[in-house]
Amino acid sequence: MYIYNVTINIDESVHDEWLVWIQEHIPEVLATGRFISAKMTQVLVEEEMGGVTYSIQYTAKTREDLDDYYKHNADKLRSDAMMKFADKMVAFRTELRVIEEFYPTVSSN
Repeated sequence: MYIYNVTINIDESVHDEWLVWIQEHIPEVLATGRFISAKMTQVLVEEEMGGVTYSIQYTAKTREDLDDYYKHNADKLRSDAMMKFADKMVAFRTELRVIEEFYPTVSSN
């Protein structure tokens, strides 16, 4: 599996508006059919530049799904955000490949 991580710092002046928008945007990304889930988290480190930082992690089953997203969907979905919040947000993207997942074992005592 692959994780497409988008880290976004949003200016506090548009934070509330952005929160409403992102909760509509994430389902649009999922509706592309390229991802099986998404998780939104707030980064708990204060940035020197101010603002509030979030990480949105989209999980794709295969590398091909991620590549198809880039090829067919990414540009339009990214431009939606840039048109709406252009100079009020900074975003960077990373890709992660899941090697293995670990879960706690349950004791039978």
